Amino acid sequence: MSKVRVYEIAKKLGLSNKELLATLKEFDIEVKNHMSSLTDEEASIITEYYAPSKEENEEESIEEVVEEENLESVVITIPKSITVKALAEKLEKQSSEIVKSLMLKGVMATANQEIDFETASSVALEFDVLVEEEEEKDLVEEFFKEEPDDEKDLETRSPIVVVMGHVDHGKTSLLDAIRKSNVTSREAGGITQHIGASVVSINDHDITFLDTPGHEAFTAMRLRGAMATDIAILVVAADDGVMPQTIEAINHAKAANVQIIVAINKIDKPGANPDRVKQELVEYGLVAEDWGGDTICVPVSAIEGTGLDQLLEMILLVSEMEELRANPNKKASGTIVEAQLDKGRGPVATVLIQNGTLKTGDAIIAGTSYGRIRAMIDDKGRRVKKAGPSTPVEILGLSEVPVSGDAFYTAKNEREARHVAEKVMSRDREKLMQNTPSKVTLDDLFTQIQSGDMKELNIVVKADVQGSVEAIKQSLVKLSNPEVMIKVIHGGVGAINESDVMLASASNAIIIGFNVRPEASAKAVADSEKIDVRLYRVIYNAIEDIEAAMKGMLDPEYREKVIGHAEVRQTFKVSGIGTIAGSYVLDGKFTRDSKVRLVRDGIVIYEGELESLKRFKDDVKEVNTGYECGIMLNKFNDIKEGDVVEAFIMEEIPR
Repeated sequence: MSKVRVYEIAKKLGLSNKELLATLKEFDIEVKNHMSSLTDEEASIITEYYAPSKEENEEESIEEVVEEENLESVVITIPKSITVKALAEKLEKQSSEIVKSLMLKGVMATANQEIDFETASSVALEFDVLVEEEEEKDLVEEFFKEEPDDEKDLETRSPIVVVMGHVDHGKTSLLDAIRKSNVTSREAGGITQHIGASVVSINDHDITFLDTPGHEAFTAMRLRGAMATDIAILVVAADDGVMPQTIEAINHAKAANVQIIVAINKIDKPGANPDRVKQELVEYGLVAEDWGGDTICVPVSAIEGTGLDQLLEMILLVSEMEELRANPNKKASGTIVEAQLDKGRGPVATVLIQNGTLKTGDAIIAGTSYGRIRAMIDDKGRRVKKAGPSTPVEILGLSEVPVSGDAFYTAKNEREARHVAEKVMSRDREKLMQNTPSKVTLDDLFTQIQSGDMKELNIVVKADVQGSVEAIKQSLVKLSNPEVMIKVIHGGVGAINESDVMLASASNAIIIGFNVRPEASAKAVADSEKIDVRLYRVIYNAIEDIEAAMKGMLDPEYREKVIGHAEVRQTFKVSGIGTIAGSYVLDGKFTRDSKVRLVRDGIVIYEGELESLKRFKDDVKEVNTGYECGIMLNKFNDIKEGDVVEAFIMEEIPR
């Protein structure tokens, strides 16, 4: 009579070893351990018992397993891969015994070497122990998962402030003036400005200022989910008023949901008019407190030092109202503000602690960078041993230069930090950013509305003139309905730039361009971030497209595909024929049947067909990159040197 081993039956029936052993006891089949064999008759009894419906008896058998204490020692669980030493501990054997067993199987391994599950289970069988694979936890997700803080552990922290505004409106001068007038006596002259963040004191309270987040960095930090700023100071020159970059700053701060305080600078200048600034700000939803609104406006002069104390007091007032709190008694986490490679010191990063306390000797991880902190330097250039919430410090000891804006976390030790960093490195970037919403496009807008994912459609509008921007904004907002609200988060004049694309990416928005083109760098970022950029020549087409997308009626359409760009190097006027543009093909190619548009400073001057395409005196079908050619536009002669000719074809895109 043949014999069948218990664990072989368990494997065939898809049962756990505990379940099968419990059932054997029920049938009074004596089994000393899992290595014992059953007769064919005994095996068939068990097989028939489970054949009709395993599920009916599953609950009962599991309960019995719980009651049987002596079965616990029969089965152990191990991970997918385990070191020889760890396996020996699990089996309660000496490492040398496991090494010997492996050698007999032809596997040469030391005590600290890892072996796979199959090898480990075959070794365990020799010691009369069954193994089961334990459920593998996602190490990276477990590591980055933050435990919620208890209310009693939270303490008040300093506000983190960023200064934004138009070029030459006095942002740097204002920061310098604040630093000089609020340095305590013991810190006099000790401020270093290379750190990218600094701390000033007023009325025994600290305020942390971030020096260098321009609009792009500001939005990029939010995009990575590490938005560190609590308050944005919007600097507007009293003699200049609201300018394009001021509007950009307002939109970026609003998109990040950050409290705005307006500093009306340069009030000492002869042409200063703070009331005009307040009036212009009303157009962008910022109504001053003395005009009945809720936006704090403080007149200041960075040169004379006027109003600085009032500005700082307002920052403290806003931070009190916001109730900014953090838990200092936990592992530190925060944001990388700046990072660089120093020749003498290696990778150097400026970090802003948002929670917990960071100490010298802590092991940290930021993206794929990790290491143990060798030294910490504060914003005054002094070495410190620990830093709490809202404190910026410079740290040394990382393995590589981290990415500015990345979040950092503290690990138990350097080994864990390295292990997590390696896991992060091997993972796909998209998998890491699962919580980032999928980018919205007009093509899938209706699907998202129906599934309930889309409540608000954000749009960035760029046009050739301000009048068009206003007209498009008003027309689009009117399309809002109960299912989806349309919100124009930014409108501006000129070519679509990288800042527009970053804002659209962070806010999950669609970009609409009217009579303008995207810059080359902006197009590259839009492609990588998968931002839907729509370009139109007629306002009604834009409105119809969005209306159709909301109703789910977008039909297959022809979409343009840009095939090349050429720069006009010289123009030739020929009587009776017109203007010939002597051009150099920068990229792609020009074909005789392609359509073209003439772009001057990002604005479209002409769109139509080619009259002729020549190389020297000959008509040609196409001209490739790096070659010169003569281009004539159909019934259009206003061509200037420096203009860019863009060639495109129309191809059908099914919805």
